[in-house]
Amino acid sequence: MTELTTAPSYTIRGLSLLGWRDMQHALDYLYAGGSLRSGTLVAINAEKILTAERDQEVRTLIDNAEYKYADGISVVRSIRKKFPGAVVSRVPGADLWEALMQRAGSEGTPVFLIGGKPEILAQTEAKLRKQWNVNIVGSQDGYFKAEQQQALFERIRESGAAIITVAMGSPRQELFMRDCRKVYSDALYMGVGGTYDVFTGHVKRAPKIWQNLGLEWLYRLLSQPSRITRQIKLLRYLAWHYTGRL
Repeated sequence: MTELTTAPSYTIRGLSLLGWRDMQHALDYLYAGGSLRSGTLVAINAEKILTAERDQEVRTLIDNAEYKYADGISVVRSIRKKFPGAVVSRVPGADLWEALMQRAGSEGTPVFLIGGKPEILAQTEAKLRKQWNVNIVGSQDGYFKAEQQQALFERIRESGAAIITVAMGSPRQELFMRDCRKVYSDALYMGVGGTYDVFTGHVKRAPKIWQNLGLEWLYRLLSQPSRITRQIKLLRYLAWHYTGRL
């Protein structure tokens, strides 16, 4: 394999993270040799690391995911601090999803979408088809009952989807992907949280300049002050970072 289809691994708080240099590296890695990998993609930020420390079920879900990558700037900075010389960049999950959808459209890769409100999901499908000619072979909004889940797994398997993206929030989406893979493992699964809302314009992301400065978290806090409790919890992660307990 060329270096574009391989990636170094860096351990932060016991989690092994892929070191992607940029978005193109991520895409080349996932479409190694023109063949899409199978497994589960999980975006890792400081908040998710904190959750994994206190919740064993979440920890197990993350440990079992094949492709963990740095979605948060704090995690990228921690990798660079712990591993001097590491060439790794933040790959935001929302941006990776869009890049994957664009690549899927050009490759004809079959995609199955799960999660979100019915109207948001419908808008997401329509925009993906119009913008990138994505081959969507099935979809399901996030408002289904537990007893309907097994039938949904069968639908996904019968669709032959190669990419399955799940927008149900964490850890619900990780639990769903874990259980679905027991029925249908030959696909790339990706948890995408509120990405459909952002993609369809119902939720506004921070302007690019804030993103590039690594201040997207601050923009979100200023836009939604109720997040302050979540941000305060991140002080524990900062303590790990600055005292070398990574």
